[in-house]
Amino acid sequence: MNNRINKLFQEKKEGILSVYFTAGYPNLDDTIPMIQALQSNGVDLIEIGMPFSDPIADGPVIQHSSLIALQNGMSVSKLFDQLKNIRQSVEIPLILMGYINPVLQYGVDAFCQKCSEIGIDGLIIPDLPLTVYEEEFKTIFEAHNLHNIFLITPQTSEERIRTIDQASTGFIYMVSSNATTGAKATVSDFQKDYFERVNSLSLNNKRLIGFGISNAETFRNACQYASGAILGSAFVKALDGPGTLDLKVSGFINSIVIKS
Repeated sequence: MNNRINKLFQEKKEGILSVYFTAGYPNLDDTIPMIQALQSNGVDLIEIGMPFSDPIADGPVIQHSSLIALQNGMSVSKLFDQLKNIRQSVEIPLILMGYINPVLQYGVDAFCQKCSEIGIDGLIIPDLPLTVYEEEFKTIFEAHNLHNIFLITPQTSEERIRTIDQASTGFIYMVSSNATTGAKATVSDFQKDYFERVNSLSLNNKRLIGFGISNAETFRNACQYASGAILGSAFVKALDGPGTLDLKVSGFINSIVIKS
């Protein structure tokens, strides 16, 4: 079956811009306008964060946005209700990103069924172990045409990277450092060595680089070593303060991608 993620990587070979936002932040009902604004400003792929009370991999900006979203009343059920007609206005790939607990509480079968009905293309669940995925969830994900996106870090061994590559069907999320999410000023030499090492492995799957991509320079640098990059904390931070949602989104995206 066709999947929008595969289609994107087939059609666009470089400079893919993926943006993460936390559902229900800044306001509960911002989810649909946010996705529509990101698409209209040229974003290629959107990661919709499912807020969770104990987001271990996230830095303070996304932790704060999760807390506010939960206080606003966001939940998995609420998010699914908001997204039910999203494919009437949005064509680009959509990924849900979050932790395994809310998925288990909802029920894995029911969760994947709902994703399929809505038109979700993949999931990023950082605390879902590869072995558990393969033994318990893989057949369910595949039945609903959902890619499970795995993360690798600078500490991930070559053997493990190759195992993840074999298990992957969408793309591989290359975490730029071992830190939590958050903006960094530059892509360091240490990261460059890691990016080059992964590129030398000639993996089957395309890669996107995330964690610390925060401005035009870090986006451009990351794109030299992968098919594109993911912006999260910097975008969520840009949603603070005055101004309309549309202006905040367009202002941020225009600061990252210099349009010709």
